[in-house]
Amino acid sequence: MAGNKSLHAANKAKQDEFYTQLPDIEKELKHYRKHFHGKTVYCNCDDPTISNFFRYFHLNFAKLGLKRLITTCYRNQQPDLFSKHNMETAAGVKYVGNGTEPTVFQLKEDGDFRSRECIELLKQADIVVTNPPFSLFREYIAQLVEYDKKFVVIGNKNAITYKEIFPLIKGDKLWIGHTPMSQDLLFDVPEDYAQELLRTKKQGSAYKIVDQIVKGRSESIWFTNLDHKKRQEDLILYKKYSPDEYPKYDNYDAINVGKTADIPVDYAGEMGVPITFLDKHNPEQFEIIGMDRPLITELTGKQSRFKIKGKEIFARIVVRNRRIQQ
Repeated sequence: MAGNKSLHAANKAKQDEFYTQLPDIEKELKHYRKHFHGKTVYCNCDDPTISNFFRYFHLNFAKLGLKRLITTCYRNQQPDLFSKHNMETAAGVKYVGNGTEPTVFQLKEDGDFRSRECIELLKQADIVVTNPPFSLFREYIAQLVEYDKKFVVIGNKNAITYKEIFPLIKGDKLWIGHTPMSQDLLFDVPEDYAQELLRTKKQGSAYKIVDQIVKGRSESIWFTNLDHKKRQEDLILYKKYSPDEYPKYDNYDAINVGKTADIPVDYAGEMGVPITFLDKHNPEQFEIIGMDRPLITELTGKQSRFKIKGKEIFARIVVRNRRIQQ
C-alpha cells in the first residue's frame, strides 16, 4: 500500500513538471491585453530560466504597459541569466521587474507559493498568471480567491467538477478562458519523463511527437476571472424543443441535451448540458443551476448521475435560458 502511495505521488510530481509552450501562452493572453496595463503581474510557479510565462511577460513588458513583473519558483537555482534582464526574479530567487536594471533576491524560504514570503509577494500583485501544480490546484485557486486576485491559469479539465471549483463557476467568480476546451494543449516535459512516456504510454493519448520532440499531452484548459469578448457572445440557438428528442431524466426534473449546439431555442425549464457547454457560456444568456451529482445528492441524499431509462449518462451541468420567461 505504501508503495502504491509513493508511486502515485511520483506520478503527480511528474504531471506537475509540464511546461507550457510559448505559442499557447501567446494565443490565450492576447485576449487580456487591456487588463495588464499599469498592473503588477506575478508568476508564482515559474522558474525564470525555463518558464515561457516569464519569457512572454519579459518580452512584452513595455508593449503590455506593465508596472512590474514578479516571478518565483520552488526549486533553487543560480540567477546568471538576469544580468541582461530589466525586471526581477526568484526561486530560491525572486525576480521583480519595473523597467529598471534587474534586481535579484535570494529567498529565505523555499519559493513554495504557500510560503510566507510568496504570500507577501502575492499581496503586491494585481494579476497572477501561471501553470500551477495540478496536484495542488484546489489549494492554489483557494489562495487566489482568499486574497481576491485576478488570474489566468492552466488546470486540468476535470477541475471543473471539483467541489471546490464548480461553486466558483456557478457563482460567476471563475470561468473558462478564450482557448476552446477541445483544443489540445501540449507541454514540454523533462527528458527522463519523455523517455518514460515513450516506453509506457500511447502516442496521441499521453503524448505527441512534434518535430521529433516528445510533448506531454494533458486534458488542460485555461481558467480565469478576467473578462474576455468570447464570454459576452450569445450562443446561437436554432433547434425547437420536442419531448422525443429531449427526454427528461428519471431522477431529476430537467431535459437532457446531448450537444451544446442542440440546446433548444424555446425551452424555458432546466436542461442538462455537457461540461463543454462552459466553453460557450454567456452569463447574461444562461443561468447555471448546478451539477448532476450534487443536485441528486441534495434531492435524494444519495450520490448518482442523472439517469435516462435507468442508465446513468455522462456528467451534466444544469442550466436555464435567462432569455425565456417561464
